[in-house]
Amino acid sequence: MRTFHSTPRALVKVGDEVPSFDGLMENSPGFKVNLAEEFKSSNGYIVGVPGAFTGTCSSVHVPSYINHPGLKKAGQVFVVSVNDPFVMKAWAEQLDPAGETGIRFIADPSAEFTKALELEFDGSAVFGGLRSKRYALKIEDGKVKETFIEPDGTGANVSLAEKVLG
Repeated sequence: MRTFHSTPRALVKVGDEVPSFDGLMENSPGFKVNLAEEFKSSNGYIVGVPGAFTGTCSSVHVPSYINHPGLKKAGQVFVVSVNDPFVMKAWAEQLDPAGETGIRFIADPSAEFTKALELEFDGSAVFGGLRSKRYALKIEDGKVKETFIEPDGTGANVSLAEKVLG
C-alpha cells in the first residue's frame, strides 16, 4: 500500500537561521561569500530572483530596491540568483554601473543555497534547470525576521522594495 503526503513543503520561515554555505560567489569563482557569516555582524535583506537579465528581474524587481529611498537604511542587501558569477557581475554592472547602491549581486551556480531555503522551482522549460522563486527575506541577528515570498514563485508583488522596505 502506497502512502501519499499532501503536506506542503516547509519553505524558509521566520526564526530560521541563514544557511551557512560557502558555494555562493561574487564577481568570480574565486570570491566566495557565506551569507550566514555576512549577517553575523549586520542586518539587512536577501532578495532572490529567478534570473539575471530577465524581464521582470531587470526592469521591475531589482530596480525597486535600487531606486527605493530607504535603501541606505536597509542594511546589507544581497541579490541572489541561480546564475554563474560572471553573469551576476555583468548584471550588477548594467543595473548599478557606478556601484553606488551598495547592493551586492551573488551567484548561486549550484542552486544549493536556494535549495537550503526550499525556494527552488523547476525552470527547465525557460531557464534550463532549477531556479529561485522570487522572494525577499529580512535578516536580523543571523535569522529570518520576515519573509516576502511570491505566492506563484515568479510574480512581482509582495517582494518589491515598496512592500519589503516600506
